[in-house]
Amino acid sequence: MDIAKYWKTIVDTLQDGLMVVDPRGTIIAANPAAERVTGYKADELIGQSCRILNCTGCKIVGSGAGMHWCALFNKGAIKEKQCLITSKDRHTVDIIKSASVLYNEKGEIIGAVETLTDITEKIRQQQEISNLRRTFYLDEGYHGILGKSPVMLNLFEMIENVAQSDTPVMIQGESGSGKELVARAIHKASGRNDKPYIKVNCAALNENLLESELFGHVKGAYTGADRTRVGRFEAAHEGTIFLDEIGDIPPAIQVKLLRVLEDRKVERVGDNQSIPVDVRVITATHKHLETLIEQGLFREDLYFRINVFPLHCPPLSGRREDIPLIAQSFIRRNAVSSGKKILGLTPDALEALTEYAWPGNVRELRNAIEYAFVLCQSGGIDIQHLPHKIVNGSMVQQLACELDLDCVKARDAMIAVLRQAGGNQSKAAKLLGVSRVTVWKRMKKYGIDIKQDVG
Repeated sequence: MDIAKYWKTIVDTLQDGLMVVDPRGTIIAANPAAERVTGYKADELIGQSCRILNCTGCKIVGSGAGMHWCALFNKGAIKEKQCLITSKDRHTVDIIKSASVLYNEKGEIIGAVETLTDITEKIRQQQEISNLRRTFYLDEGYHGILGKSPVMLNLFEMIENVAQSDTPVMIQGESGSGKELVARAIHKASGRNDKPYIKVNCAALNENLLESELFGHVKGAYTGADRTRVGRFEAAHEGTIFLDEIGDIPPAIQVKLLRVLEDRKVERVGDNQSIPVDVRVITATHKHLETLIEQGLFREDLYFRINVFPLHCPPLSGRREDIPLIAQSFIRRNAVSSGKKILGLTPDALEALTEYAWPGNVRELRNAIEYAFVLCQSGGIDIQHLPHKIVNGSMVQQLACELDLDCVKARDAMIAVLRQAGGNQSKAAKLLGVSRVTVWKRMKKYGIDIKQDVG
């Protein structure tokens, strides 16, 4: 069989778009699938330059024909490259492109053949899956940050947006609210995610050590400097540096840091040679830098340089609906590390966690779950397994109650019932005709401690 007779039928049957161009890039053939992908009819494509499609995978290197103008003719082939083209109706189309140069029997370039696979639907499905995962947190949160409250969804969107640029970011929030996780999420969501991520705790070092830590030093720069050391800015080259507790940097270091941020160059301690650095800078603090500026403790020009895009980490008390999700995550981690078969929280324990003020934020919640794992052996974590201050509330509630006569009477009545029930909250609930959770809430409201007040 002479298969050459059937080539057009074979090509027209292909599901992938196929085009043939001459050495100058003029389209000389296109199959029906190419029409579907591009939106153009074959007779609209033929005779046009292939540049009509505005393919992002094409690299123009000059003018003329063959290898003089197109990188494809230099390389000889392109294999499965993801690109974007512009269709006839001016929409972008995601494609996978493969191409190969065509030669005659003398080895001369006579053109090239390209295949175009439309992956627009696949990309759309991937984006939907990604959005679903972001919404329901099927993969343990957004870059490790757990939460689905409106305030956290807004934070995730802000992170996603600012990660696409190199704009300096300042993260503010209470201690334990997750500022370092936010910094790391910005790095992971950015184009620098395969480059170094370097963290420096500015509050942990004195002035001399911090200067050497940030900018490095040369051998002999000071007593004990027996070798040259690369600083954190150099180590973070092409990546991200996270300066935690930026408000604790001494004034002398602030001057040098400002110079580095403006010139994008560092000088090691003991050296006058400038070293270029390409670093994305993220800072964090729990202090009010505006107050420090008024007190003369922080430079205003440095503040404006690092506070281009401020982000706020909400306290846990401001997103209580996230507490069950975060607590369950800590339970799973502790169950794996401890080997205990603890599955979750009882309703009473969850109620206690949700009602607590959480001055220590997520860090305090993590510690509370670790505490509970010491006392609980299996099953569910209950109220008796939680730290005392979480279960019984603070003395503030009791003191506030003592200032209200009606509250004092109600508290005394509640204590009397608990004593009648021998301190058993379930029995007290039966005596009152209410649920155990209601008893617990009243105890919390009145600041009642079983050991101290009931005996």
